[in-house]
Amino acid sequence: MSTNILVIGGTGKTGRRVVKQLQNQGIEPKIGSRNATPSFDWNQKDTWVAALHGIENIYITYYPDLAVPGAKEAIESLVYLAKELGVKKIVLLSGKGETEAEACEKIVMNSGVNYTIVRASWFNQNWSESFFLDAVLSGEVALPMSNIPIPFVDADDIAEVAATVLLDDSYNGKIIEVTGPELITFKEIISIIEKATHRTLHFHEITLQQYIDGMTQQQIPAEVVWLIEYLFSHVLTNPKNQQISHDIELILNRKAKTFAAYVKETAKTGVWDEITVSK
Repeated sequence: MSTNILVIGGTGKTGRRVVKQLQNQGIEPKIGSRNATPSFDWNQKDTWVAALHGIENIYITYYPDLAVPGAKEAIESLVYLAKELGVKKIVLLSGKGETEAEACEKIVMNSGVNYTIVRASWFNQNWSESFFLDAVLSGEVALPMSNIPIPFVDADDIAEVAATVLLDDSYNGKIIEVTGPELITFKEIISIIEKATHRTLHFHEITLQQYIDGMTQQQIPAEVVWLIEYLFSHVLTNPKNQQISHDIELILNRKAKTFAAYVKETAKTGVWDEITVSK
């Protein structure tokens, strides 16, 4: 079992949770981020060598997503360097039903290095730590494709699976698909959050183009707008992504966290409390 582990994206949604999982087992991994020492920056290849020095196992997350232009080339370069520097195992966080992400998976799978691919559905935490949070806080949630069922998965479950496969070589060469235990729509999600927070949330069905136009008007970075449009138009509508996997249960010997359980836990943190503006 290796303890020389690098967690790339170690301050992100899943990365920081993987770090915590490893620390709970007495392992202190190296954090791969721009603010770490030594730093790791996807856009600065000269930082990669120091970050990979002495590392045996790597957990890789690519920000903002493996689907974005340039991700494939970055993964190709990193995996080549990792192999040259003696890395023994790579665990890659990928996305279910993303053609571009699957191209990145193949780079890892064909590298000659031991690997495990963790393919994840949409994260529960998108509602509390990411792009859906502001809409919930405003009380006005406008989204397209509100009736498409999605097996939202919890980032804590993803991290526990990732930490497990990092340390357990019996999962080498496997693709693990992680989803929540049920299919749930955006409309149902808003209803669940509304009840848990005792707030009134108004849901508005809009077209994808209206959603994209709204993000552009809010001056959201172009690469983020591109990614969200891609996720809605290609990933959300992919029938593969509307299938529930039981890999979490098989690996962790417990059921995946339900969305309702995530909401109950998250509501207690106050992150969804209505913002009051002082006059």
